[in-house]
Amino acid sequence: MSTETVESPAESQTGFGKTDRKDNWWVGPLLTALGLGAFVVYSTFRAIYNKDYVVEWEGWGEMLSPFYSPLLVLPFLPSWISPAFLILWAPGGFRVTCYYYRKAYYRAFFADPAACAVGEARGHKYKGETFVLLFQNLHRYFLYFALAFLVILSIDTIRTMIGPDGFQITVGTLVLAMNTTLLSMYTFSCHSLRHLIGGKIDCFSCVAFGKSRHKMWKGVSRLNENHMLWAWLSLFGVGFTDFYVWMVASGRITDFKII
Repeated sequence: MSTETVESPAESQTGFGKTDRKDNWWVGPLLTALGLGAFVVYSTFRAIYNKDYVVEWEGWGEMLSPFYSPLLVLPFLPSWISPAFLILWAPGGFRVTCYYYRKAYYRAFFADPAACAVGEARGHKYKGETFVLLFQNLHRYFLYFALAFLVILSIDTIRTMIGPDGFQITVGTLVLAMNTTLLSMYTFSCHSLRHLIGGKIDCFSCVAFGKSRHKMWKGVSRLNENHMLWAWLSLFGVGFTDFYVWMVASGRITDFKII
């Protein structure tokens, strides 16, 4: 009788990076690291840069970068403290604690795990969001801030339509409207919003406004199917919007008037 020990598939993948996979599994985590890393570097630079974030004209209208909206200029704070740092913790916290982004940056930056069926550095000692990462459970509360920011950014888009000569639509209006739309799709496809609307209900017909909530729940569920797509589009959308405002505010480009 043979005494040779045969490893199970799980045991054969023990050890960092060890796997039986034959595909280029590392491409996904690498691209994720590059994408998230580029955004973090750019957004941090723009917050520290602390200028060229608003284009003002006569009247109530203006074009404001989403990194600085709402613009909080507190007279008792030193001038070197960027207004961006006063508000970025809210949308930043919403993304950091997002269920999709957790998977993305856990894999890309911590290799925990690097990919499905790929060996981890620390084996199977993961404690989840019960220890150091306990703050991840705040995601449902950051959702409320995200919803409030959508209202603020919508107002910012409207303000670009109030020009010195009355109603106008510029390229900047379209850029800010695109950003608000993408952020709305990302927020409305959120897992926590889906749960808030109907995820904890066993019987829609047994609660108040059950039919309406069921329709809303179905709509959010459809959006949730592409949550990853909206996460990436909105991430680079908000970065591009800030870049556009920066270029106009610094005089490098002109915000052309369409109407």
